[in-house]
Amino acid sequence: MEVQETKTLKQYSNKQKILLVGEGDFSFSLSPGRAFGSASNITTSSLDSRVDVNRKYTYGKQNVEELERLGCTVIHGVNVHSMSSDNRLARYNRIVFNFPHSGLGFGSEHESFYIIQHQALVRGFFESARKMLEDEDGEIHLTHKTTRPFSEWEIETLAQEKGLRLIKLMVFDQLAFPGYSNKKGSGSNCDSNFPIRSAVTFMFKK
Repeated sequence: MEVQETKTLKQYSNKQKILLVGEGDFSFSLSPGRAFGSASNITTSSLDSRVDVNRKYTYGKQNVEELERLGCTVIHGVNVHSMSSDNRLARYNRIVFNFPHSGLGFGSEHESFYIIQHQALVRGFFESARKMLEDEDGEIHLTHKTTRPFSEWEIETLAQEKGLRLIKLMVFDQLAFPGYSNKKGSGSNCDSNFPIRSAVTFMFKK
């Protein structure tokens, strides 16, 4: 039996069973898929329907189609609050959520009302993701900016509330994921980028 060659992209490898949630135009998911030469170990998902992905993002349709050609499982309509009971999903070694945002209050993230909304989103993600880790070595990765007002989300505290412990912080380098184009994801500028300086990936275990 042929042994599969290990291929990596930063902290991810083709030997891991990876779930990505909250994708926009699916360009982040496509980056490791291309690097591995196959995306058969990746499940990627969006809250958007496939129709909405095609409508909202210039490259959404072609990114999804390329992922599927690479063997990726692409699932739409995944809500991070309830995903642990979504029978289209399974258990994973790595569960990844990049730049979570409630879709509310763009430009007003400093207001306490919106901070609470974003915290509720992250709490829901952590609660669901914890139940979906395949084993004790599984990790949950959440990437976000660490400048104010995003620092006020207190991501590490939210994770601790859900029984998770921080094992590592890694500076997020967008250039390390070729082709990745971050998206606002909602509103009239949903296909627009936003600045992601001073971002880190928080890595948690049970």
